[in-house]
Amino acid sequence: MTTAILLVAGVGSRLRPLTDRRPKCLASLGGETILARQVRLLAAAGVARLVLSTGFAAEAVREALADAPLPCAFVHNPDYATTQNIVSLHRALAVVAGDVIKLDGDVVFTDALLPRLLGRDDDAVVAVDDRQPVRDEAMKVRAVGGVAERFGKGIAVAEALGESIGVEWFGGAARATLAAAVGAAVAAGRTDLYYEDVYAEVVARGVKMRCVGVGDLPWTEVDEPADLARAVALVRAAG
Repeated sequence: MTTAILLVAGVGSRLRPLTDRRPKCLASLGGETILARQVRLLAAAGVARLVLSTGFAAEAVREALADAPLPCAFVHNPDYATTQNIVSLHRALAVVAGDVIKLDGDVVFTDALLPRLLGRDDDAVVAVDDRQPVRDEAMKVRAVGGVAERFGKGIAVAEALGESIGVEWFGGAARATLAAAVGAAVAAGRTDLYYEDVYAEVVARGVKMRCVGVGDLPWTEVDEPADLARAVALVRAAG
């Protein structure tokens, strides 16, 4: 049974005043919030359980999921304002077993995306936009033979397969390797890292992270008002 980890700890300062009192995962897309849409699509894809790593306005997230269609567990990162998302992922991985699908709490996508990532024979998979022009500031993926080798914003555009959209699946063994690598980084005081910075260590430990192209599917990360407007348009077009 697959567990979904949702990273929803961030402040979302670029969306203020919408995020003055609630995290950006609760921004409205019209008829539902970003979070509600993610949860609905995860349930439809057969995910069995949710683990949410909260930070800013954690109680608002709990209230929003009071009637969630899936069992929910919550872990809290009280240092969300001074640490990167590796800490939020570390806390979530401590309470899961088996295979997991990890989602950033600000990514909006259609119902065709999750089935491409779940139920595969790979060690792990990463959703990559391999169609759109890669932005210099994007979290890029460098790959060899379709297997991720390195992640980072500093990867040259010419070397990148595409942009990591913030959704990855890890089989049980790969999830254990990920937990060990993330735990080691946090124990060493590297709370300034993005989780993608540790993925290279996961690969070095023998996990093959297969790149799954999703560039043909509508998606967007929501950081700024213009992103939110694109997300609303995406949802309307998807019906």
